[in-house]
Amino acid sequence: MALPPMTKHRGFPGRLPGTDYQFTIRRANPRGVTPLKARERHADRKPADRRADEAFMAALWEYFGDEPFERGNLDAGRLGWLFGREVVPAEEPFDPASYEALLRIDLARARASFPEVFDGEGSA
Repeated sequence: MALPPMTKHRGFPGRLPGTDYQFTIRRANPRGVTPLKARERHADRKPADRRADEAFMAALWEYFGDEPFERGNLDAGRLGWLFGREVVPAEEPFDPASYEALLRIDLARARASFPEVFDGEGSA
């Protein structure tokens, strides 16, 4: 079975430095693409989890800015913490189980959720 095509975002950080919080995957999943789905962020999440979310958003912003981007090798689990809020589909119809799916940062929501990432940036 041929693996689905997957863009590798060269230069994107693979993980949060000094942790096991993964930001990218190395290769396409031979069992199929893990669908993107929004994961609930509860107020009592660990500080390390919140730091990983913030670092991932900072990497997305630095790498892609306000342009639409292909899901590619970005980790579905990590994207799930932001998906449907700060990261939204950039195309209709949207296929959550495609490495080629286009996403974009919802700047207003991202700035509200992660003001530290956007300090010094203009308002949305």
